[in-house]
Amino acid sequence: MTINDLQGQVAVVTGGNGGIGLGFAEGCARAGAAVAVWARNADKSAAAVEAIKGHGVDAIAVACDVGDEASVAAATAETVERLGRIDVCVANAGTSGGGQLQDLSLEEWRRVMAINLDGAFLTMRDCARQMIDQGEGGAIVAISSTSAIHGAAANPHYGASKTALLGLVRASAVGLARHRIRVNAVLPGWTRTEMAEGGYQDERFREVTTKRTPVRRWATGEDYEELAAYLCDKSVDWHTGDQIVADGGYTIF
Repeated sequence: MTINDLQGQVAVVTGGNGGIGLGFAEGCARAGAAVAVWARNADKSAAAVEAIKGHGVDAIAVACDVGDEASVAAATAETVERLGRIDVCVANAGTSGGGQLQDLSLEEWRRVMAINLDGAFLTMRDCARQMIDQGEGGAIVAISSTSAIHGAAANPHYGASKTALLGLVRASAVGLARHRIRVNAVLPGWTRTEMAEGGYQDERFREVTTKRTPVRRWATGEDYEELAAYLCDKSVDWHTGDQIVADGGYTIF
């Protein structure tokens, strides 16, 4: 049972219709927040909204392409119109790629950056503007990756985007503190998501990564629910500018 209370608050979760995003959305809902799921897949979003409503809160699906500035602006306006406010922002939507540095095209580099970095920036910026206008503080969480710590040789654009996101979090934490808005990052380890499912289904890869993880398993979205409730609680006003590694010990072993 969480000790954090998000009653009366509204949480935006990008990519909140599956995986880690849905874990954060349900964690906020369990703590009492209404949730706006920003995502592109309407069917997945509808299913996620039904699951979130099961916690006794309001939830809506908002169509959004985080890499498109106009789409993010429209999603922000729709959320405020339908739910009244924004108190929490979880910038989770992301994509992956593949290829060694010498094989990457500029087009592929920019595709990943547009979603993982530009999309997080646009989401955080527009939600922060709304929180500042409300004048009651707020919480922003950006989902980075342990690829920001170790060398993601086969995915350098992904690793670079997640590393850059940490710089954005630190700068935003300093700049928004005067508005009582906390900004933190979460660096998840190996987690069963749609994006990572190929790796999980590769028996050899799953065995190697599991053995290197001290808790001896991959995470699921549910593993992030309590962390969400804590990081998104506006009353926790002393914890900001941090990067929390949630990886079962993978990066220290």
